[in-house]
This record gives sequence, structure tokens and C-alpha cells, in this order.
Amino acid sequence: MKYITEYRDAGRVHEVLDDIHRITTRPWRLMEVCGGQTHSIIRHGIDQLLPDYIDMIHGPGCPVCVTPQALIDQAIAIAALPDTILVSFGDMLRVPGSSKDLFQVKAEGGDVRVVYSPLECLQIAQENPDKEVVFFGVGFETTAPANAMAVFQAKQLNIPNFSMLVSHVRVPPVLDALLSAPEVQVQAFLLAGHVCAVMGYWEYHSLIEKYRVPMVVTGFEPLDLVRGIQMAIRQLEAGRAEVENAYARVVVEAGNPAAMQTINEVFDECDRDWRGIGTIPRSGWNLKPAYAAHDAAKRFPVGHIQTKESPLCHAGEVLKGVMKPNECPAFGKECTPRRPLGAPMVSSEGACAAYYNFGRFEASRDPAN
Repeated sequence: MKYITEYRDAGRVHEVLDDIHRITTRPWRLMEVCGGQTHSIIRHGIDQLLPDYIDMIHGPGCPVCVTPQALIDQAIAIAALPDTILVSFGDMLRVPGSSKDLFQVKAEGGDVRVVYSPLECLQIAQENPDKEVVFFGVGFETTAPANAMAVFQAKQLNIPNFSMLVSHVRVPPVLDALLSAPEVQVQAFLLAGHVCAVMGYWEYHSLIEKYRVPMVVTGFEPLDLVRGIQMAIRQLEAGRAEVENAYARVVVEAGNPAAMQTINEVFDECDRDWRGIGTIPRSGWNLKPAYAAHDAAKRFPVGHIQTKESPLCHAGEVLKGVMKPNECPAFGKECTPRRPLGAPMVSSEGACAAYYNFGRFEASRDPAN
């Protein structure tokens, strides 16, 4: 447990915070990409310990949050079919579709199950040969290798009743989309350490050349996060823009070759819809034609399902960092964890859930004003 205690040491965290106060001479706007980092920042009050004029912006790095509502409704429709088992990670069961969520389908008699690994789905399929087993494959690059391996093994083991409804997204294209959007004012990024553990950080050099925005690979513990912020501020104050690695105990620039090979074997890049953001070119993965037999989108007649988001939900603005969760008029009123309007209020990595669970009900002010 050395790394847990070492990276939660309050004394060391405050030493870095003191240095951040010393070196910061002007307002800066930093975005932490990952929802897990958002929860750690809010839980530990890191954003409140920084200089007042450093604004931490919460990014779109919650895979549950960016899954479009139409795809949620497609999963709900599949789960309601007879002789079908819909399997998912737990976060997806509470995400609202247009009229219900997967928990309600389960309560109505649908066979909806939670797993901790997609490989468990193969065993479920083998134990239920008379049922169609569909895994709702959601995630960024972090979960892609395991999800790809489940499909790969299903083909190798000839498990015909297993398929995956794919909603995989990629980080570099969404950062490109954010940086090119005039309403998004981000001056530096904290990159998600677990994504970079899989893919490395070589892909981000071209974005830095294009936009001249510093990026720092960062972990999830308090000391990781303040060190990542410290490195980003040093770059900004010096007028530098490069990729730095504050998570070297886990991440190397080249990434994990075996994981990337598995992804490339099973997935092709594709355009992907992001909830509240829109379609981003080459920002996702779909199954390759060789694995079409395990593609739930092709096996079930649900592609026609299209839905509209609630007009009260400002998830898109929250995911783009244009609005803080507690600045949404519905936050804590029409939208709560018990009655959510959007995924960011129920996901364990959702920014709205972090603000609600840790009592951030007072609307944030713009530190630049």
C-alpha cells in the first residue's frame, strides 16, 4: 500500500500547493480530462486550495456521460427483448433513457446483469446457450483492450450467442474538437493517466504543435493531481507548451504495445456521437468487419432508435467545460441523483454527481472576473 499512503500525504500535498501559489502570477484555466480526476479534485477540495485565479475546468472524460441517449435507448430496447441477457458495468443501469433506465427494465422482468469484466460475459453466454448475451461496451481507451479481448475470444471459442453494443470513444479527437471550439477557453490539460497507460502520450504531440497548449499526464491521488497542476502552471508561466509526464510510475510515452495490438485487431476507428457535444470525426471505435457476427448493432433492429435530450439538461455545456455543474439551472432541483436528467448526475465519474455528493451547490464564479 506504499503508493496509496505516499500519494495521499497531506504535508507533501501542501508543499506542492505552496509552490503553486508562489509561481502563479496570473489567471489560468486548466482542464482535467478524466471524470475520476474531477471526483478526486472535488472530494479533496484541491480546487479550493489553489490560488483563486486558477480555474479548474471539468472535461468530457466520463465514458458513461458522453454515451448518447439514443444508444442508451437502444440498449434498453435490446434488454427488453425475450431470451436476451443485457450485461453492463454498473454505472450504465442508472443512466436515463428517453423514458426509463436499465434498472426499470430489470424491474419489469428483463434480464439485466452487472459484471466487473467483459470476459465474464463469455461465461454467461456459455452457460445460457439458448439466450442472446449482449454486453454494453462503453469506455475510453482504458477499457478498450478488455472489451476487445472479449470479442476476440468469443470468435476464437466459437460463442455465437455473444455480441457487443459498442460505444467506445477516444481522447485525442475530443481534445482537438474542444480546442477548435471558440466557446471553450482552456489553456492547459491534465491528461488521464489510465488512458495514457494504455495508449501512451505520443498522440498528443501533434495537438500541442497545432494549438500550443501544455498537457501533463496525471494520476488520480491528491499528490498526483497537484503535481500535474504544478507542472502545467510552470509551463504556462514560462510560455512553454509540451507533453510532460507526472505519472511516470505507470505511464511511458509508447504506451502498452500488447494492449494496442489487441485494440487494433478488433476495432476500427470511426466517427462517434458524443452526448451533448455532437459527432466528432474518428473519435471512436467500432468492430471490424471480421467481427461483425458479434456486433449487436447489426444483430438487433435498433439502429432506427433516435431520441432527444431533455431541454432542461445542460450536460453538453458541462462536458465541454463551458458551464460548471452547479451553474446549471436544473442542478439539485429538477436534476438529482434520484431523478437525474442526464448521465453526469449518476455516473461515478460524472462532474454533476461530484458537485452534488460533495455539497457544491453554490454557483461558481469566474476567477478571471
